[in-house]
Amino acid sequence: MRHASTPRRPRHARLRQLAWRIVRAVGLGACVAVAVSMLAIVALRWASPPTTAFMLGHQIGAWRAGTSAAGVRYQWVDWADINPELAVAVVAAEDQRFREHHGLDFAAIRDALEERRREGRVRGASTISQQVAKNLFLWPGQSWLRKGVESYLTVLIELVWSKRRVLEVYLNVAEFGDGVYGVGAASVRFFAREPALIDREQAALLAAVLPSPKRLDVSHPSAYVRSRQSWILSQMEQLGGVSYLDDLR
Repeated sequence: MRHASTPRRPRHARLRQLAWRIVRAVGLGACVAVAVSMLAIVALRWASPPTTAFMLGHQIGAWRAGTSAAGVRYQWVDWADINPELAVAVVAAEDQRFREHHGLDFAAIRDALEERRREGRVRGASTISQQVAKNLFLWPGQSWLRKGVESYLTVLIELVWSKRRVLEVYLNVAEFGDGVYGVGAASVRFFAREPALIDREQAALLAAVLPSPKRLDVSHPSAYVRSRQSWILSQMEQLGGVSYLDDLR
């Protein structure tokens, strides 16, 4: 006696079920990623990061190249132990609307897009808050995916942290030389002194290499770096010097 075979579901039904499973998995992954990022950012409102994504990337790159001796120099320094001139210098160099924007500087983005359209030249428009998000959690690159994740993390950081905390973390995780991260390591490495003892000229010189710390050198500053240092010093004056920091909350 022949038994009737179980009818197979139509192919489109199987594909629909597979697509739904993929959507569910992606949604669950996104929820987990959001939860983890929120917890990390809340924790880092008070805790100092032991490392960053960029530091780990540098270490992995050195290991792959067989130059593990060229590791990461990093030493966390609290806000109270950093000369305020350093904070003003990096704001003057990197993000003069830092106090006004909420993480994303739409005016700077618009100006950069207009310059690209007019001159075909790409100019960075990342704020200090965006650079903190990128250095802590992300990878180098300019893809739309990375920029989207960076924007999300930036908004979250601005919601959870104070402006002073954003600047404190930036001063500690920004790269000032090949493998030299933060003003703690940079001050000792380049000037043999603690960051509390750095003067205005030295602060401006450190800030001058921030666009490209692997190419520009604090120890042997080029004419371009010296010119940029002078410009930063003038911008620090225009910002009001260390009094600029009085309104940071």
